[in-house]
Amino acid sequence: MRVKVLSRNPDDYVRETKLDLQRVPRNYDPALHPFEVAREYTRALNATKLERVFAKPFLSSLDGHRDGVNCMAKHPKSLSTVLSGACDGEVKIWNLTKRQCIRTIQAHEGFVRGMCARFCGTSFFTVGDDKTVKQWKMESPEYGEEEEPIHTILGKTVYTGIDHHWKEPVFATCGHQVDIWDEQRTSPKCSLTWGFDSISSVKFNPIETYLLGSCASDRNIVLYDMRKSTPLKKVILNMRTNTLCWNPMEAFIFTAANEDYNLYTFDMRFLESPVMVHMDHVSAVLDVDYSPTGKEFVSASFDKSIRIFPVDKGHSREVYHTKRMQHVITVKWTSDNKYILCGSDEMNIRLWKANASEKLGVLAPREKAAMNYNQKLKEKFQFHPQIRRIAQHRHLPKSIYGQIKEQRIMREARRRKEQNRRKHSKPGSVPLVPERKKHIVAVVK
Repeated sequence: MRVKVLSRNPDDYVRETKLDLQRVPRNYDPALHPFEVAREYTRALNATKLERVFAKPFLSSLDGHRDGVNCMAKHPKSLSTVLSGACDGEVKIWNLTKRQCIRTIQAHEGFVRGMCARFCGTSFFTVGDDKTVKQWKMESPEYGEEEEPIHTILGKTVYTGIDHHWKEPVFATCGHQVDIWDEQRTSPKCSLTWGFDSISSVKFNPIETYLLGSCASDRNIVLYDMRKSTPLKKVILNMRTNTLCWNPMEAFIFTAANEDYNLYTFDMRFLESPVMVHMDHVSAVLDVDYSPTGKEFVSASFDKSIRIFPVDKGHSREVYHTKRMQHVITVKWTSDNKYILCGSDEMNIRLWKANASEKLGVLAPREKAAMNYNQKLKEKFQFHPQIRRIAQHRHLPKSIYGQIKEQRIMREARRRKEQNRRKHSKPGSVPLVPERKKHIVAVVK
């Protein structure tokens, strides 16, 4: 007589001590898991809901300024150091780990219009309404030493912006023209001008370091080559551009923050139309800064909110606001890709998480594995209506919500009017202009 017996080796499923993890037998044969997709969909839905539950992006507020924060600069070598300049001429240096001010300088009379750190991190430059460019030491003065700038350059006109070269002792200022300065000289190496209007912002390209971009109040975005000492080309938009920021990973890509509530990502080789129009703000966009990965950027607006846009998407993935936050003037994305800083009218600098639901601190390996698994599930089911609705939903202040609705109605009315005009006109007399080309007036080379 033959007897079949089920035999199991206890070593395969019994724990050696009660502190060990339970061993879970799993069979990966897909034929034995007919409800796998349904199970994963439920897990993806729960992960998406939990992501919204844990989305608490606001970390802290750095207060100490006595007037609105007008500009900020990152330290190139230290992640925890950030500089800010206010409308009363005061400059503060902050330690982000302690979340406190470590140094205060009365730098200028009137506004601090712009500031930037030297590429080595030993000093920084400020420009203000008193027509001066000042260079300051990054380190605090010794005991008994006076708080004085290393160099002061007296200009003839008010400087509205400054940016430092990424590798050489050269910096650029802008006002009624763009000036390129050598740090050792008190007069500019060369002056670049194209047109006769005031220039609000100038930025060096972080990759092709001899390229500069500037925004003028006559609606121009002008590109310069430092080696030629001449402007390269300019693009004229429908409304004024406040500032621009170069992509730190793609040499030719830059994003411009415009008065018409939109941001435009351009490829500098093809300025005839932007690569992408980013539409979500309901008031003028005042500042923009890229993440160090070059995949996203953050924008600050007059509508009292900041938004995070993916470079290749027309709408924001995240909007941050608080009840007390007023018009946001300046914004910076930290170099470790984890935090965002914004400075606003009501004298505060706010620190936010770049990823709203990210858990800060050290993660256990199992936590990390669970997060990665959930992330993959969310990506797999991201276009399912229920998951998409939950993932995209954001609470907005009443003012912004109302303006978004109003603008949607206006856009729809414009589209309808154009359709009617085309319907009742001779074929071809009312051309179809794509959204990307509507905002460009001309490109001059």
